[in-house]
Amino acid sequence: MSWFILPTGDVLAQQLCNGLLLGSLFALVAVGYTMVYGILRLINFAHCDIFMMAMYIAFFTVADDFRMWVLSFVVVIIATAALGVLLEKSAYAPLRRQNAPKLSMLISAIGASYLLENLATVLFTGRPKTFPQIPFFVDMLQIGPVRIQRLAIIVPVVTIILMVILLLLINKTKSGMAMRAVSKDLETAKLMGINVNATISFTFAIGSAIAAVGAILWGLKYPQISPLVGVMPGLKCFIAAVIGGIGNVKGAVIGGVLLGFIEVMAVTFCPSISAYKDIFSFVLLIVILLFRPNGIIGEKLAEKV
Repeated sequence: MSWFILPTGDVLAQQLCNGLLLGSLFALVAVGYTMVYGILRLINFAHCDIFMMAMYIAFFTVADDFRMWVLSFVVVIIATAALGVLLEKSAYAPLRRQNAPKLSMLISAIGASYLLENLATVLFTGRPKTFPQIPFFVDMLQIGPVRIQRLAIIVPVVTIILMVILLLLINKTKSGMAMRAVSKDLETAKLMGINVNATISFTFAIGSAIAAVGAILWGLKYPQISPLVGVMPGLKCFIAAVIGGIGNVKGAVIGGVLLGFIEVMAVTFCPSISAYKDIFSFVLLIVILLFRPNGIIGEKLAEKV
């Protein structure tokens, strides 16, 4: 068995499209990790389960009727944003008011993750469900010799649009200015009259809403849903955020796209190890942490004494 195979030009072009698709999906979910970390210096391990709950919400609300799916998507995004705010208010805000150490908040995040997974098991059972497939998204397109799903075009475009909107929000609006102020120094932001609690809740809402978009598009590409469906994508998206520079929105996008390309191209050139494709994400994480621990475009953070 040959370990290395040189693909033809057509196959390579098709796999590049697949890598861009997967990387864009990683980027959408990685943004939620990086936004929360940028504000609270906290890894929100429950973010992958917000992603999972969004898929279940979509399963029960997304309509096969082309005329109704836009309304269904809006409902999913709003419901997931509300779930993200509820998570922040119940799991993190009480600890923040008590000036609890970061370790306590980290433990709370892990507990919230297990709670959502078990809640999904109770509510929806552990039996996998199939995400509704909308022909407009999953139909195949013929572009020259390459056949790709329409999703391979839609997902990168949606990712770019959302990232541009998010960067404009952060850099050009009062809410974005408050988010940047809180990320720099939470106590000083309070003294300057910024409603810190509202700003943090707004951050969770935005991150969860973008994760909902990612969950919908992920479900269209990988239609099987289960209570643990968010675990591996969540780990990879966290890795993508770290690779790009956690706390940096552009870094999350770059890290996600890079990770998607590496995973797809590794399997393309070495198909015999396709069963072990997940290992490439963790190897890349180790390499980045060894040689550039702040990520590709991450900034060095001064330690507070």
